[in-house]
Amino acid sequence: MRTLNQFLVVLLFDGVDLLDVTGPPEVFSLLQRETDAAAGYRVALAAETMAPVTTSAGVRVLPDITFAEAAAERIDTLMVPGSVEVDADRRVHALTDPGVVRWVATLAARSRRVASVCVGAHLLAAAGLLDGKRATTHWSTAQQLAVEHPAVDVDADPIFIRDGHVWTGAGVTACLDLSLALVAEDFGETTALRVARQLVMYLKRPSGQSQFSVPIEPVSTTRRMDDLRLHITHHLAEPLTVPDLARQLHLGERQLTRLFKTELGTTPAAYIEATRVEAARNQLETTDDTLERIATTCGFNTTDTLIRAFRRKLNTTPTEYRSRFRRSG
Repeated sequence: MRTLNQFLVVLLFDGVDLLDVTGPPEVFSLLQRETDAAAGYRVALAAETMAPVTTSAGVRVLPDITFAEAAAERIDTLMVPGSVEVDADRRVHALTDPGVVRWVATLAARSRRVASVCVGAHLLAAAGLLDGKRATTHWSTAQQLAVEHPAVDVDADPIFIRDGHVWTGAGVTACLDLSLALVAEDFGETTALRVARQLVMYLKRPSGQSQFSVPIEPVSTTRRMDDLRLHITHHLAEPLTVPDLARQLHLGERQLTRLFKTELGTTPAAYIEATRVEAARNQLETTDDTLERIATTCGFNTTDTLIRAFRRKLNTTPTEYRSRFRRSG
């Protein structure tokens, strides 16, 4: 987990979608409020020059630094927003300025992690950063992305996708979901959940979304449910039976089941399994632990139970998941 301020660059160029630019910094600014120690991101808006940039909304934004100045630093996260034009038939087309594409390639080479917002995926693809990768973009330009870049595995369904060190987001408001996922990766799910609550957002993937999105955890509306969820997260290796959880909240078992249904829209068993799958997913991505150890520490007890849960929740196996999503370094 990271604790120091990280240099995060958001690209600016004429015609860029305004919320693509302003949404992520708003998420990141709340991180400082929700952490006890100095932590978070040092965000800079970078453009070709220091002149004001006119966004698609007509609002002018002042850059903090130039592309050249950004390229002189080591960038932790590069965020690439997009821009579109609409033709006479109201068809949406993503725009890719060659000069911006060249800077995307240059700055990406200086970055630990790259993330596109909405149709910014087209800029990443034009820079060759999505070749051989699974990626998403706004549904209205997904076909354009697939046609223009056949080497990219385009999936228009997820709100965002992470493939290695490259992240792609599906829409303007999905930039907030993607930003929360970056916070969760860097500072933990609990911190991201607190930021999500400040934004009155869900730290979750809606039903029917991609299998490799963020954990299926809606924000609960009561403190006691939040406390119980943290208890579950910190005691995954234990049995966590309904009677145990009911005693934790000083409730009857039927009351507990109703509370889960009302607050989280699920059952205690389904929620616990989803939380265990998410914990196992994180270990598969970030450690070399054996499947036996992961099964034990996450509360599955046996590898067979772990495998069945992954097939049920993610339609893959733990081994397949690790081979695709293992983070290096």
